[in-house]
Amino acid sequence: MATAHSIEPLPGSTFGAIVENLDVDTVVGPGATPEVWEELYAAWIEYALLILPKVFLTRDQQVELAKCFGSIELLGGQEIVSLSNVTADGALRGEDDMMKILRGNMDWHCDSTYMELQSKGAVFSAEIVPTAGGGTGFADMRASYAALDDQTKALVGGLSAYHSLHHSQRAHGHVHSEDSDYVGYGMEHDGAPLRPLVKHHSVTGTPSLLIGRHAYGVPGLDPADSEMLLAGLVDQACQGSRVHEHHWQPGDAVIWDNRCLLHRGVGYDADRNRRLMRQSRVCGAGSTLEEG
Repeated sequence: MATAHSIEPLPGSTFGAIVENLDVDTVVGPGATPEVWEELYAAWIEYALLILPKVFLTRDQQVELAKCFGSIELLGGQEIVSLSNVTADGALRGEDDMMKILRGNMDWHCDSTYMELQSKGAVFSAEIVPTAGGGTGFADMRASYAALDDQTKALVGGLSAYHSLHHSQRAHGHVHSEDSDYVGYGMEHDGAPLRPLVKHHSVTGTPSLLIGRHAYGVPGLDPADSEMLLAGLVDQACQGSRVHEHHWQPGDAVIWDNRCLLHRGVGYDADRNRRLMRQSRVCGAGSTLEEG
């Protein structure tokens, strides 16, 4: 008889939960049980990050699991993409545009804020992990907003910032070109949506900070003051119990709520270690400011 799954909050953290012994077939596929899905969804809304140790999702399972949360946001026309320092022929990447994207992703960010709709969330899984480093950090922007003093809350509540992947990738020497080996998602998009620095969750209404590497150019501030404000908010937000780093094992998967968390990759020796991760991203829905 299969062991019943459990959902336990991450100790000492403002967010996140570990889902142990989850039988994925009870969520997707012919054996899916509505009660299990409802429990998983409720936990995702409450904790924003669900960690599923060693579930070894197949590609089809990962896509179907992501579809439980909403429509798939196609990345380069695909429902599931590989984020890896390994090329299709098995070689380690040099400093190509894909590596520049991967290095850029080591800065705190929300996904797709540079697109018309910010994504709702993602299912992310590990196939090959390095011997050291290579984790993924997550940061709770709900708790970060709540921790601000009243004066700062009043300030950021009236401000917005533009979001652009072109802007954030320029810091890593990445300028889009038609012959790029990066299958342009975001880089081929020239727009820069203006988004408020304080976002209200479309399900719970809870306010959170919407900041990170893609944000720049706060209207009403000169560029230096804008950069100082946004960088200071990230530094202040991503501290202590508001941050959790997941140390990957092959077969692990996580599901995160992109409406209220920042995330980033953690560095590793990419010249000697292989890292192969797979992502299926969930579309935002509704207006351009309150997705999902």
